Amino acid sequence: MTTVQEDMLQRYADVILRVGLSLQAGQQLVIRALLEAAPLVRSIAARAYQLGSPLVTVIWADEYLDLLRLRHAPRNTFGEFPGWVMDGLANRLKRGDAYLQIAGETPDLLGAEDPGAKSEMSKAFWASYKPVMALQDDNTVTWSVVSAATVGWATKVFPALAHDAALHQLWEAIFDLCRLRDHDPVGAWLRHLQDLSARCHYLNRKQYSSLRYSSPHTDLSVALPDGHLWLGGSTVSKANVSFTPNLPTEEVFTCPHFGRVSGTVVSTRPLSYMGTTVEGIALTFSEGKVTHASAARGEDVLRGLLETDQGSCRLGEVALVPRSSPVAKSQLIFHNTLFDENAASHLALGQGYKSCIGGAPNLTDPEFEGLGGNVSSIHVDFMIGADELAIDGVLPSGSSEPVMRNGDWAFSPEGARGSPTTR
Repeated sequence: MTTVQEDMLQRYADVILRVGLSLQAGQQLVIRALLEAAPLVRSIAARAYQLGSPLVTVIWADEYLDLLRLRHAPRNTFGEFPGWVMDGLANRLKRGDAYLQIAGETPDLLGAEDPGAKSEMSKAFWASYKPVMALQDDNTVTWSVVSAATVGWATKVFPALAHDAALHQLWEAIFDLCRLRDHDPVGAWLRHLQDLSARCHYLNRKQYSSLRYSSPHTDLSVALPDGHLWLGGSTVSKANVSFTPNLPTEEVFTCPHFGRVSGTVVSTRPLSYMGTTVEGIALTFSEGKVTHASAARGEDVLRGLLETDQGSCRLGEVALVPRSSPVAKSQLIFHNTLFDENAASHLALGQGYKSCIGGAPNLTDPEFEGLGGNVSSIHVDFMIGADELAIDGVLPSGSSEPVMRNGDWAFSPEGARGSPTTR
């Protein structure tokens, strides 16, 4: 790291802790991160202690251990996962620790490995992670997901550059898109979160009964549950602390009705999932369920994802992102969902957000399903936004009006801007 980069890492750490997590004095912090993210983790730990955290605990991961396991472990063991790791994490979060996930995986690291083994590993992970996901979904904790540049990821984004140059370029992109160049990054984020809140306020007043998506390759109708809520930017924990779950974030999102989705949709950006790049996803829905699926690349991984459980072949999220977002304007394909989902409108297969139906995150799974929410052990976003995409909102009266045209907003928020709200 150069001195300039170290200064930017300190800025990044400050934004993560003050905007992403709103870390409180006396609050402990748990971080899950790849080994390569150590420089960022150390900057975060130093700033956390300065803000009054008594303890920062790190759960380190090495994605190359997954590669070694897939190549050398006995074939009948991939359903195993050390559940005590997630049990321990869930216990820490229940007592009020802040939780940070740092992404940066190598997109194609596991691409050539056995798809059945990868599917079993994925199912075991998601089953173990479900208690943690539930705590995130109901805002029991303050949590956030950010990214750190790694060599494997950087060389995928910038394949023409040498490793060091690619790594430097990816860090520069992260710093740009996380608004760290501003003289007051925290202030810049607060203004942006207010803009997202205004979009949500507009959409929540509309209470569309469904959304209709159309482009040269997509013709899709997605019903929205009664009393659905659009969220975006920041949200509030049960302890009444505002936090921002994703940095960067450019989306507003809500929960679709799991049983009332029909038509065909085609992805517009690659999906990096389980160390494999999945491209050209085409899904056909009937009565909410995927009835036909294909992919130009990584189709075996896509099918394994869809077969994870009963809810993995249904939608759990609809999210709107304008093509004018900073991530989209960068014209980079990040092969990292945290960034790519903020470049394009997207959908998610799997678990829906309970807080998006009536603002009632404490719903049981059967209650959530009864209101139209999807229940699953996974939540995987795939991007569908494009310059040609049009989205219409269908009002309860049956009339419709533009929500997005040519991939960008077709409305201006009305009324005063409220305080930030989101996932």
